[in-house]
Amino acid sequence: MGVITLAMLGSLAVLAIAGAVLWGQAADRPDPSAVLRGPTASHLLGTDHLGRDLLARLLSATWLSLLLAVAATLLGAVAGITLGALTAVVGGRARRLLGALINLLLAFPALLVAMFFAALFGAGAGGAVFALAVASAPGFARITQTLAAGVAGTDFMAAARVLGLRRHRLLLRHVLPHIAEPLMLNTTIAAGSALVALSGLSFLGLGVQSPSYDWGLLLSQGLDRIYTEPLPAVAPGVAIVYASVAFQLLGEVLAGAAARRARTRQLEEPAVHPARADRPASVDHVLEVEDLRIALPSADRVVRPVRGVTLALRRGEMVGLVGESGSGKSLTALAIADLLPDGACATWGTHRFLGADAKSSTRKERRRQLATGMAMIFQNPASAFNPSLRIGTQMTEAVRAHHGTPRAQAVEQALAQLQRVALPGGHGLLRSRPFQLSGGQRQRVAIAAASMMRPDLIIADEPTTALDVTVQRQIMDLLRRIRHDDATAILFISHDVALVADACDRVLVMYGGTIVENLPAHELAAGARHPYTRMLVASVPDMAADRDRPLRTIEGGPPDPCGAVPGCPFYDRCPHRLDRCAVESPVLSLLAPEHEVACWQPMPPALLCGQRETEEVEK
Repeated sequence: MGVITLAMLGSLAVLAIAGAVLWGQAADRPDPSAVLRGPTASHLLGTDHLGRDLLARLLSATWLSLLLAVAATLLGAVAGITLGALTAVVGGRARRLLGALINLLLAFPALLVAMFFAALFGAGAGGAVFALAVASAPGFARITQTLAAGVAGTDFMAAARVLGLRRHRLLLRHVLPHIAEPLMLNTTIAAGSALVALSGLSFLGLGVQSPSYDWGLLLSQGLDRIYTEPLPAVAPGVAIVYASVAFQLLGEVLAGAAARRARTRQLEEPAVHPARADRPASVDHVLEVEDLRIALPSADRVVRPVRGVTLALRRGEMVGLVGESGSGKSLTALAIADLLPDGACATWGTHRFLGADAKSSTRKERRRQLATGMAMIFQNPASAFNPSLRIGTQMTEAVRAHHGTPRAQAVEQALAQLQRVALPGGHGLLRSRPFQLSGGQRQRVAIAAASMMRPDLIIADEPTTALDVTVQRQIMDLLRRIRHDDATAILFISHDVALVADACDRVLVMYGGTIVENLPAHELAAGARHPYTRMLVASVPDMAADRDRPLRTIEGGPPDPCGAVPGCPFYDRCPHRLDRCAVESPVLSLLAPEHEVACWQPMPPALLCGQRETEEVEK
C-alpha cells in the first residue's frame, strides 16, 4: 500500500507541477474548426465548445484542483484545531460555551454549510475555499476537543497552571504536541474529502469560475453531452476519485506506520541460561516460571527490563516480591498474567500454570485458564474499574461469562464477597459506580471481585501503596483470610520490605530484571545472604534507629535496561564484589533449604548480627 500510495502521489505531484507548463497553452488555445469533437488521435478526450483540447485542460487543472483542496483543508484544520484545543486551557464556563458552540456547528450538514457560505462569500475559487474551511472546522474541533480532554486533566497540565503559564503557552507547549500525530493523520485524510467537496461546489457553479477551471468545472461542462460523448464527463470524475483515494491512502499508510513504529525493531533474544537442576520440583506448585525474559522495542533500541526471572508458588502460599523501582516486578506480573503491552516480547524456558504448559496450550485455552484460575489486584483501584459501569456489573460479569451463572445467583455471590471483605451496603453498593467509593472501599471491592472466581493464584501488585496504615492493615487481613480459606496462592508485590516480611511466607528479591535471592520471610531481617538484600533491609528505618543520623541508602543506581553489560548486575554498587563478578553473571543457587541466592560470594551468616554488619554495609 505504501508503494502504491507513493506512486499515486508522485504522479499527482508531477502533473501539478508540469501540467500547466507542458499543456497550458494547448488547454487555452481555441480551435473553431474542432468544436465539440469526440475522442480522436489528436484529441484523446475530445474538445469543448471552443475547440480546446479536453485532455490538456484536465492535466493542467491538476495544480488548481489540488491547491484549492489543500488550502481549504489547512484553513479548516487551523480554525477547528484552535477552537477545540482552547477547551483544554480556558475556564469551566468558557469550556462549556465552546463545547456548546461545537455541538451547534456539528448539527448542520457540512455540505449544506459549504453551499450556504459559498453563496454568501460569492461564487469563485476564494469563496469556495473559505466556505469549505468553515464547513470542515467543526469536525476538526470535535476531534481536537476529545483529544485535548485527555491532556487537560493530567498532572503536568495542573503543574503548568500552578506555575502561572499563559494560555497560549499552555496550548502550544503542553496540549498540541501531545495530540499532534492523530490530528495530522486526520488532516491528511480530510484533504481527499475536501477535493471531492470543492469539485462538487464547482460542479454546482459555486466554485471555480471561467476562465479558470478545475476538475469540478470540467465535469460540469462535460455533463451536457454525456449521452453522446461520455468520456469528457467521465475523465474528470476519474481524476477526482484518483486524487481523493491517494489522499485517503496516505492517511492510512501514515496511521499504519505510527501504529507499527514501536514494533519496527527486530528482537534478538540473548542466549537462554540453562535451567537449574538443583531446584526442587513439587506437584503442588500453582505456578512455575523459569528464565522469563521480556523485551520492549522502541524507535532506536530494545529495552530488556526482565532478564531471566525464575519463581514458583505453591498452593496456599503467599510470596513477596520486593526490589527497587524499575527492577521489573510489575512487568513480571503482567507477563505471568498475559497482560503485557502491545509490542512486548516475552520468552521463557518453562511456564506452567496449574500444571499446564503455556507452550502446549492454545491461546483460547490459555485465556480461559487465566480468566478462571488467576486474578490480579492492581495498585490503583481508581483506574482498575470502568467508571461508566456499576460495581455489581463489574463484579458479576466474569462468573456469568465463564461459569454461565444466572444473574440473580451471581448477585448473591457478589453480596457474599462484599460481606466477606467487610463492606456494608448490600444492593446499594452494587448499584454504585466506582467514583462514589473511597480508595479503601474500591480496593476492597477489587479484592472481592478477584475472589468471585475462587482463583488458584492472585497477583497483588502493590495493593496497599496508596492507602493509609489502617486500611492497609485491613487489606492485608483480607488477603490472609482469602489465602487460608480458599488455599489461594498470592504473589504480593510491594516496596514495603517490613510489610512483606510480616505477611509473606517467602520473599523474592529482584534486582536488574532478575531474582537475586529467594529466602523465607522470617529470615529476611537476619538471614539475608545477598549484599543487595542486606543493604535493602538496612535501608528500612526502625524504632531503634539513630534519628540524628541520615537514613541509609544504596549508593548508585540500577543497571541500564537497554545495556548488555556482562557479569553481576549489582557489580557497580556492591561493596563485596570480586573480579569474577565483572565478567560472569551468578546463577540462583541453593544455599540451604528454601534459601537460594545469586551471588559468587554470599555474605556469611555470622555478619548478620551486631555492629559488624552495619559497619561492613556502610563501607
